[in-house]
Amino acid sequence: MVNTSTPTTAPTQTIQQGPALHITGPVRERFDEILTPEAIAFLTELHHRFASRRHDRLADRMRRRFEIGSGHDPSFRDDTRHIRDDADWRVAGAGPGLEDRRVEITGPTDPKMTINALNSGAKVWLADQEDATSPTWQNVIGGQLSLRDAIRGELSFTSPPSDSGPGKVYEVTAEQTPTIVMRPRGWHLVEKHLTFIDRTGRSMAASASLVDFGLYFFHNAQALIENGRGPYFYIAKLESSEEAKLWDDVFTFSEDYIGIEHGTIRATVLIETLPAAFEMDEILYELRDHCAGLNAGRWDYIFSIIKNYRGRGARFVLPDRSEITMTVPFMRSYTELLVKTCHKRGAFAIGGMSAFIPSRRDPEVTAAAIEKVSADKKREAGDGFDGTWVAHPDLIPTAQAEFDAVLGDRPNQIDRQRDDVNVSASDLLDLRIGRPITAAGVRGNVSVAIRYIEAWLRGLGAVAIDNLMEDAATAEISRSQVWQWIHQDRSTEDGTRITAEYIEGLIGEVLAQATRSAGDRFDDAAEVFREVSLGKEFPAFLTLSAYSKFLVEAD
Repeated sequence: MVNTSTPTTAPTQTIQQGPALHITGPVRERFDEILTPEAIAFLTELHHRFASRRHDRLADRMRRRFEIGSGHDPSFRDDTRHIRDDADWRVAGAGPGLEDRRVEITGPTDPKMTINALNSGAKVWLADQEDATSPTWQNVIGGQLSLRDAIRGELSFTSPPSDSGPGKVYEVTAEQTPTIVMRPRGWHLVEKHLTFIDRTGRSMAASASLVDFGLYFFHNAQALIENGRGPYFYIAKLESSEEAKLWDDVFTFSEDYIGIEHGTIRATVLIETLPAAFEMDEILYELRDHCAGLNAGRWDYIFSIIKNYRGRGARFVLPDRSEITMTVPFMRSYTELLVKTCHKRGAFAIGGMSAFIPSRRDPEVTAAAIEKVSADKKREAGDGFDGTWVAHPDLIPTAQAEFDAVLGDRPNQIDRQRDDVNVSASDLLDLRIGRPITAAGVRGNVSVAIRYIEAWLRGLGAVAIDNLMEDAATAEISRSQVWQWIHQDRSTEDGTRITAEYIEGLIGEVLAQATRSAGDRFDDAAEVFREVSLGKEFPAFLTLSAYSKFLVEAD
């Protein structure tokens, strides 16, 4: 008789698997040159070592935002005072090709824009996989291909033919091309076309930061070094020195992984969040072996102010976006503190991007843009910045002239110590501007945000709208102001209350006046705008749900 209490087969055992990274997006032409087994293995190691720390840092962000929203203003940290008070430490500074950064051009990494940037005559190209790139799967991997080919001198592009003739051929013709500084996406973003499985079997979308950084570094670091440059990065959206430390550990591990000298990587950190403005010394310190400098990311900084203070009352409500200039008190304090902090530590201070752009079809627009950009760059050079950003190649001579006037033959002015600058916590939070919210300003925000989101959903990340260069950061300002004005019961200068109903009317006007075509995304854009501007809750970033809903492709 068989003893039915005894199993006749061995019990099932759970076999522990190691971490893995799976490609879940479609693999198109040449994608296999980027998504190689060796590159995927490197990305797997990055996620295995750093994914959980990334989640911890994002949780810290949420706690800090809650504290500020609950009435606890940010301040300079007591627990890191020893770092700020120690006058002896310095950052690594410039790597080869980064000694002179007086004009940097920014832009996305598609083939045409890559070639235009490399031919521009700028000292540096910010190759932007972040706010100037819509993170379609094609743009993410296609951008990596553009960079790979450009670094090896193999990049060319032919535009599609049209009724007016054959396509135009684009090639890199400049004898001296800009030093490439690549900007990966921020810690808060994910790449849903790659899935990480951790050692416990838990599945999660890959970190966009680690994907963008990892693929570019793995494929290009050695070639960049052989070209006399190096693997250089702009680091976006940091909010604390702990986040900077996480990046520094990523850099150290990556250098060791491929066998290059510690400190070969150089990072420039964008100070574009309110919390980071209170930790500039600490961010430099944590990245000191890999750090080249800081950048004043003005547009995201304004967005961060609004986001953190959106519910704190009328005193924290800002007027029309056009009135928030670089000379208002809180912006002036933030940029002067950045220059002083950088130069004290041997770091470059890089200025921000004026949104005004020229028009090759309209001389009046061009003249106005040059006048405004010239004034902006003159102020930056006079304040001690070592370089600045432009978004259009026609603005390079204007920006360079202002920095040449101050720098002369010197590559930078790091030796200029701003001992005259004394910025307090209250200075950084002085949001007084004294200007009204106007009906034109409200309508402009609705129009710009919807038109930008529509282009973003079609795969465009940097868009010229009303003679301004708009990207994800400026769209964030527009939609967050609308949300705050509604929830703080604000009115325009003519007494009209800014309500959800009022905004709905403006949405209808914008859609009615839009130039519609087959395949446009205006209806989807309006849906996204309503979600991020009219909802009860305030989404931290407009791109999060829009990406998941509209840009993720299945294999």
